Amino acid sequence: MDDWVLRALQRWPNVPALFGWLGLDRRGRWLVQGGTITHPRIVETINRNYAADTHGRWYFQNGPQRGYMQLHSTPWILFVAEDQTSLVTHTGLPVERVTKAFLDEEGSLLLLTEHGPGELIGSDLSWALESMTTKQHSIDEQTLAAALDLPSGSITDITLSLASPAVPVQRLNFADAPSTLGFERMPAPREGEKAATKAMD
Repeated sequence: MDDWVLRALQRWPNVPALFGWLGLDRRGRWLVQGGTITHPRIVETINRNYAADTHGRWYFQNGPQRGYMQLHSTPWILFVAEDQTSLVTHTGLPVERVTKAFLDEEGSLLLLTEHGPGELIGSDLSWALESMTTKQHSIDEQTLAAALDLPSGSITDITLSLASPAVPVQRLNFADAPSTLGFERMPAPREGEKAATKAMD
């Protein structure tokens, strides 16, 4: 996190957190009260000061105040990097490790990385499909459809080779992702926590 954020936390350690104002959509855009944040400097500040607490609630640390994110999907949205051989997060962090892979019922691809769980943006899904095989053969529409028909929690016949070693692809319903991957889509105050009524200026 930025030094000014750390200094503010030391000076004002008990500022109530903000819930329900900020969000992250499935295109990797930050939101405030439902509207897209477009100012480059603000986006970059959020990118640098984005983290998770011990309960799997992701937030933007805005000086001494923590603003929790409502996630439309996962804490990270993943994109194919410019080199077309690797992935980056929506904040620009390179992805070096993929340890688990999941397909939800709509065919979206969720990956567990060193940064946490992320969904590959839909427009890049065809790139990932090229790295999926079954019994050493490329997958086809029939193979993919059969995998999507499996119940949540099942291991499919598909292997994803985005990193070494390759990982088996599991079926995971969209609604099951938070509990399986350890995050909260709609963070709320826990017992004993104070919530702010408005964001700090």
